[in-house]
Amino acid sequence: MIALWKAWIDASRFVVDAQWVIVLRLMRIAVGGPGAMSEAQRMIAEKAVALVMAQAEAGAALMRGEPQCARRRCPADRSQRHR
Repeated sequence: MIALWKAWIDASRFVVDAQWVIVLRLMRIAVGGPGAMSEAQRMIAEKAVALVMAQAEAGAALMRGEPQCARRRCPADRSQRHR
């Protein structure tokens, strides 16, 4: 039972840390200046890499004949399920 609590606390700590990273990055952009421009460019570059990786994974799943795996990774499908 203790291991379950430890896992839950570790997961919660990870989520809080991730949220702080997002907050700090958005604050840097909101302040403006040269740091804001470089942060925005970095964030866009990260999103572009993530998009390419997701497309490659979905394409590989389709080529393996696993269309359900390709659809599961699609963000558009997730947003429609929660409506």
